[in-house]
Amino acid sequence: MKLQYYPDTDSLYIDLSEKVSVESKEVSSGIVLDYDAEGNLVGIDIDNASKKIEMRELTVSKLPVDIHTVAA
Repeated sequence: MKLQYYPDTDSLYIDLSEKVSVESKEVSSGIVLDYDAEGNLVGIDIDNASKKIEMRELTVSKLPVDIHTVAA
């Protein structure tokens, strides 16, 4: 999973899978869900992210993952 923030458009993309998105559905104003060919959720796009979610802190709890940080 990857979190990618684009400050020029104030959008956050949560990439849940390496699979290609073939369908997108806007489920709320500025919230778009991306699906693969099998109907699995592969990404979430949030427009005006800084106004919709708290972005100052990210907490990861009990996930069996390696955490990689990329400086902006």
